[in-house]
Amino acid sequence: MYNLRRLPPTELLVAFEAVARYGQVSSAARDLSLTQGAVSKQIRALEDRLQVALFERHPRGLVLTVAGRELLETVRPLLHELGATLSRLEAGRDQPVVSIIATQAVAHYWLFNRLVQFNRVHPEIMVHIHASNAIDEYSVIEHDFGILYGAGNWGGLEAAPLFAERIRPIAASDFDLPPVHKVEDLTGLPLIQLDSRAWNCLDWPSWFRHFGVDYAPPGKALTLNQVTLTLNAAQEGLGVALGWEFMIGDLLASGALVPVGEFVFETGFHDYLVHSRARTLSPAARLFRNWLRETCSS
Repeated sequence: MYNLRRLPPTELLVAFEAVARYGQVSSAARDLSLTQGAVSKQIRALEDRLQVALFERHPRGLVLTVAGRELLETVRPLLHELGATLSRLEAGRDQPVVSIIATQAVAHYWLFNRLVQFNRVHPEIMVHIHASNAIDEYSVIEHDFGILYGAGNWGGLEAAPLFAERIRPIAASDFDLPPVHKVEDLTGLPLIQLDSRAWNCLDWPSWFRHFGVDYAPPGKALTLNQVTLTLNAAQEGLGVALGWEFMIGDLLASGALVPVGEFVFETGFHDYLVHSRARTLSPAARLFRNWLRETCSS
């Protein structure tokens, strides 16, 4: 067992994580509000202490060695957890506050309404929502909970499924549509394209492929890079969009949108309520988790 008295000072580990994140000392120094010389000295001190090289020096920047990657995998989540704990202590840990991070779409179309319901039942608990499309396993550690999309296999997180991913074509209720009897009928409609190259999301070619139909978007098709934008475009009557059921439920119920055909692709992925395995949840967080899971199962 490692002697805890031999642990490197925290500032050395913070400097190491920052340099690993940016791949260069200058950017890490700006992030830490230190000089480049100070950060370089901290990295050398950590390498001397461990008697191992953590970075390979290249003309274009620094690259982690095998030992550096191994250290980063351990240090990064621990620093995030430490920072989150200190923030909670500074804010008053006994206050009934719960924080949750989710994508902008999930926060707006799915979580917010449930938060309103929860607040009616438990007005004594304040829930803070942080909406960010940059959410990942590591950013979740900074909050009590996160809502992550995927297969549920995040090693450092406890994960409970909230809702399945189901995607169907939708359009404005007053949009002039011909009869749609089979999937192929959709290919001739004005389809609002989703450019999802920068993130993990289904587009029209992938959706058609599930039904065994080859499809290539026309060159002049309306193309947007966010699911929320394609949904807004459909509501404005600009064409047919892919609709994620967690986003469109209320709009379908109100009649603002209508399904185009009866074709639904259930991908097998889910959105999960997740939290760090290393964290002991507060009573308020446990109450919120149980309430949210119960509302999803009812």
